[in-house]
Amino acid sequence: MKQHKWGLIILGLAIFAIGITFPFWYGKGKPAAPPELSLDTPAIAALTEKRCVEDTAFMRANHMKLLQAWRDESVREGLRHYTAKDGRVFEKSLTGSCIRCHENKEQFCDRCHNYVDASPSCFDCHVVPGEVKK
Repeated sequence: MKQHKWGLIILGLAIFAIGITFPFWYGKGKPAAPPELSLDTPAIAALTEKRCVEDTAFMRANHMKLLQAWRDESVREGLRHYTAKDGRVFEKSLTGSCIRCHENKEQFCDRCHNYVDASPSCFDCHVVPGEVKK
């Protein structure tokens, strides 16, 4: 009779262990697909030059650092222009430079930020043109 109780205890512990670890091993090796972004917007179509301030790989990896540096340099040091690696000059402005091409914040910015669970504070102050501030 004592062996029968130990068998139930072991079975209960096994079920508990499987249940508690299920979310970890079930999703293993199945990363969520990255969001598809589209730059096919009227603003892009109207531009003669369709290049970002830096190359795509740099912007994907470092845009947050670049924007923070722009903020600090513009506000604290009064430096209002950015010279790209290729010599092109841009205004250090989220709404004046970035949103000019990436005008659909919901379809472009928000998709990636939601994917990586990031909550940037950019839009706490900046208003996207055509968007109503809450």
